[in-house]
Amino acid sequence: MFIVAITGGIATGKTTVSKVFEENGIPVIDADKIAREIVQPGKPCWEKIREIFGDDMLLPNKEINRAALGRLIFSDKDLRMKLNKITHPVIHRAILKDVCKHFMSGRAWIVLDLPLLFETGILMDFIYKVITVSCDSETQLNRLLIRNELHPEDARKRIESQMPLEKKCEKSHFVIDNCGTIAETRAEALRILNLMNESKQHWRNRLSLLGFLFAILFSFYYLNKVFNIIPALNFKRT
Repeated sequence: MFIVAITGGIATGKTTVSKVFEENGIPVIDADKIAREIVQPGKPCWEKIREIFGDDMLLPNKEINRAALGRLIFSDKDLRMKLNKITHPVIHRAILKDVCKHFMSGRAWIVLDLPLLFETGILMDFIYKVITVSCDSETQLNRLLIRNELHPEDARKRIESQMPLEKKCEKSHFVIDNCGTIAETRAEALRILNLMNESKQHWRNRLSLLGFLFAILFSFYYLNKVFNIIPALNFKRT
């Protein structure tokens, strides 16, 4: 199995691209979805957020007031780091668990939708290809203003908290320019999907893993022969 990662900036259109893969039968691990699930009322992350940020960050139904918390952490880097220390380890464990589940199921490849891929560096050594969904800064800002109903200054703070899109594009294997129509974006995503379906990388990965396991077993067998690591078992009659 191999992993294809989708990243980009806030409001650049990652979800649109992820849906194309999902609709075509490719499993998508969505970090944002996991992030929402782990802060539901009563969950350990919810308890820690309430403890650190107070009940002012809760809605009447006890859910996290994401708008209020967002305004707070994007105005204070230290508070943003505190929140990340609460949520990121839990998100990363959930992602690793899902990756292992798909590997054991025999999937050829999967997609990891992770906005902060380059910022966190999670699984970078295991990712085969990276897709960055990009658009120009004006389009990004306008989409964010409309989607989240933010004040322009708050929207800019959220955008600036992430790695610049230009740098993400430079580090990627594919870049999808999402300034055009949805049909154009979907067509480019389908092109990449077809390329990945044609790839034999999953076989190379599995053969490499089998070779690694064989090397371990052979080394263990050889050491046992030379140094008698595992002594012969003596069974006594009772």
